[in-house]
Formats: sequence, structure tokens, C-alpha cells
Amino acid sequence: MRSRADVVVIGGGIVGLSTAYHLAKLGADVVVLEKGYVGSGSTFRCASGIRAQFTDEANVKLMKYSVKRWKELSDELGYDVGFVQTGYLFLATTEDEADVFRRTVKLHRRLGLGTRIIDMDEAREIVPILNTEPFILGQWNPEDGKASPFKSTFAFLMRAREMGVEVHEYTPVTAILVENGEVMGVKAGDRTIKADAVLNATNAWAPLVNEMAGLDRELIPIKPFKHQLVKTEPIKPGLVNPLVSPPSWNDSYIIQDAEDGGVIGGAGVEHGPTYDVTPTYDFLREVVRWMTRIAPPLKYVHIIRQWAGFYAKTPDSNPVMGEIKYVNGLYIAAGFSGHGFMMAPGVSEAMADLIMKGRTKVPLDWEWYDPHRFERGELRTSAFQIG
Repeated sequence: MRSRADVVVIGGGIVGLSTAYHLAKLGADVVVLEKGYVGSGSTFRCASGIRAQFTDEANVKLMKYSVKRWKELSDELGYDVGFVQTGYLFLATTEDEADVFRRTVKLHRRLGLGTRIIDMDEAREIVPILNTEPFILGQWNPEDGKASPFKSTFAFLMRAREMGVEVHEYTPVTAILVENGEVMGVKAGDRTIKADAVLNATNAWAPLVNEMAGLDRELIPIKPFKHQLVKTEPIKPGLVNPLVSPPSWNDSYIIQDAEDGGVIGGAGVEHGPTYDVTPTYDFLREVVRWMTRIAPPLKYVHIIRQWAGFYAKTPDSNPVMGEIKYVNGLYIAAGFSGHGFMMAPGVSEAMADLIMKGRTKVPLDWEWYDPHRFERGELRTSAFQIG
């Protein structure tokens, strides 16, 4: 382990590793420290969905850019990230919800997305096993998609290492060294790494890391909430290509794995705050109920896996990104509230630019994601939290 770096990144999920890659592109010497194995926090536990279909301008702009970057990553990194544009289909069950969809489509169109309203005949063409009877209309964007959390994380890992980034697994940080309000480096066990900048990319653990720098744990409030998923045995490819969700049905959704054909199912059953990731029977019972209402043929398919992970949630379900003003050189990109995987390409490029150049061309609204907005009693419009 080197004793000096330009930037130390704490957290080896996809946000930390992709930021390390972009920092290396800008010429920085970078060390990544991960307390477990890479991807072991939220990244490897996500549902794989990627969408620009948010309901506010800041997240739409960021994700429009991130979708563009997802399309380029396999060629850029030299490793397949498994990205496919299979779309997202949201389903309205009431006229009030349909009106919300129509307003959202107007926002998307104004910002250059191809989202449109579709009827249930077209929805059934897109998802052959869909139960169309309960739904009024759909909100559809074919440019959304999914990628492999495993392939994409390792693509960033391998490319970053090829560029000279040191990545140390099972190496928890024990202290952030601060003198006169300036970051001086970090301690990891009995090793010290001097650094000009430190990035806290630990998501659910971010408040604990901030505390290591002498900050109050509640300064930037992020709480870990357990969310769960199930996966079925493989079914015929193409039966549930997009992520499909009727939000009013307890934020439930289904999406077919692009590689093995198993269907992943989720629902809005939340436990926490907690760092426990033990799957629960109440979730299994709830999610199966909704999955089989969305696509009735799934009642004949076996569930083969169930797991849990974290939504690292802020009070408004939007992430925090930027420099922490009380410690020069301490940066944060965390609290993604279930969206870190999909946002990673845009966020990591912007964070690397901010750390190295103080500015970025990425369309990221720093004020919207300001880490200190909660101190001021400000909340943003809550980010749309499905998939």
C-alpha cells in the first residue's frame, strides 16, 4: 500500500470505483479502501435497473447523461458492462395517476427524453405476460434499461487498476486525518496514507465515515433501510424485458435478468433504519402477491433466491454530492436512496472533475444535491424510488 496519494476514495462500490477511474483519467494518484469486498455494500444487491424517468428536472438531466454514458462504457472500459436498453414501463391504475404520468411525459419531452404514453394493447406487445386488465395506460421509455452490477463493477475495477489505481479490499478506514480544517490523509489499521483529498463514497455508512473526520453523524443525515428482492428460475427470454411497475401497487416491480432469464421482483416493504440484511418472510409473501398480479403466469414459476440490501436514504430521497464545507478536501457522494448504481457514470465523472478541477461539464445540479441542504432545513422534491 502506498503511503501517499492525491485522492483516497473510501468505499469500493460502483460509485467509488468509477470515480477512481475518472480521477485516474485526470492524472491523479488514487487509492481505494473498501472494508469488505468490492460491491459488497449496495451495488451487488441492486435490481440492475437504469432509467431517466424521474419526476424532477435535476434527476432527469443527470440520468439522461448517465444513460448516454452507460451506452459507451463497454467500449470505453474494454470490458462488457452488460448494458441493454430494454425500457421502463410504468402502469397507471387510476385517472389521477394517469394525469401524473401525462405531466411527467411533458417534463421528459421538454428535457429531450423519448418517454410517451401508451395504451394497454401496446403494453401487452412489449410485455407478453402482462395482466393489462387493471391498468388505464402506461408511461414508456424504451431508452431506459439495465446492466450487470457484477460486470460493470469489475469493469471499472479492472480498468482503474490498469491505470495505476490501488484498490485494497478488507481494509477498513479507522480515521480521517484533519489538521486546521484541512484533510491530511487517512488511517487504515496501522497504515497511514497522506492525501490532498478524501472522497466518502460509502453510501449507507457515510455518516460513520464523516464522524471519523470530527463531524457530527447527523450533519448529513443518511439512514440505511433494508430493501429486498427475489429472483425466479429462468423463463423464456423477452417475456419481461423492461422493468414493469404499477407504482400504486406498493411500489412493486418486475424485471427479467438479461443474461439468465430469471425474473427479479421487488416491492416497497422497508425495514429500518438497520444494517441487518437478513431476508424476511413478510417480504417474500408481499412481493409474490404483487408479481403474480402484474404477470399472472409467474405464479407457476419457482422462486430460487431472495436477498436484502440497503437504500441509503436521505430525508428527501436525493443523494448528497459535493465538498463538505467544514473540512477542506473532504468530499461526499452518498445517500443515493436506491439510485447509486444507475447514477454512477454521471456522478463519478462529475465528482472527479470537482475534486481535480473544481468544475464539471456533466449536467449535475450541485445545489440540488448540496450536502448541507438539511442543515438549512431545505428538502428537495422526493426522488421517484422504483427500481
